[in-house]
Amino acid sequence: MTLDVEWAERWVRTAADAVTANRDELTELDRQIGDGDHGANLDRGFRAVVTRLDEVAAAPDGGPAQVGDVLKLVATTLMSTVGGAAGPLYGTAFLRASKVCGREAIEAPSVVAMLEAALEGIEARGHARTGEKTMVDAWQAAVDAAGKVAGEGGDGVAVLRAAADAADAGATATIPLVATKGRASYLGERSAGHEDPGARSTALLLRAAVVAAEAADPA
Repeated sequence: MTLDVEWAERWVRTAADAVTANRDELTELDRQIGDGDHGANLDRGFRAVVTRLDEVAAAPDGGPAQVGDVLKLVATTLMSTVGGAAGPLYGTAFLRASKVCGREAIEAPSVVAMLEAALEGIEARGHARTGEKTMVDAWQAAVDAAGKVAGEGGDGVAVLRAAADAADAGATATIPLVATKGRASYLGERSAGHEDPGARSTALLLRAAVVAAEAADPA
């Protein structure tokens, strides 16, 4: 299973479908501790990304040539179409990630670098750290797991799987936390008992990357 430009494009489309399918759940999570618009905003953003990807693919000069080109398209589109905190945070994450994926296909080390760059972008933009009940909790878990599997010799897809599994666990782990960053922090102790919507959408997006990789070789 090759993590090439076609994979990156499938990832975008799979992520868009996943966000649409889970839009109401994300909205409800955000309603409990935020503005209640995370699902709708992210759904609108990723639908715009798919539209933009279709436009680029239909252009006379062809579609993206490198994985990073796809990620940059995601970044710029999300930044221009998604309101609230999600647009700037995810936009910065994908933009930083695009800068370390300037090739036609990426292997395990580049997958780790991609995830690390995304996390660094989110931390820089949101000024958040682990334990503050934000999407950083899911991203940090993903980065740690990805680095471990890559260090053990796992290939790119194995690294992605580990990252997605860890992000899912990281999102769940935000439930008992008391938010100290973002709008949820206004609730203080009342924020405990609710899953962070950004952490959950992070898990969805990384799972979509795995599904997109496996779609290339179902066997």
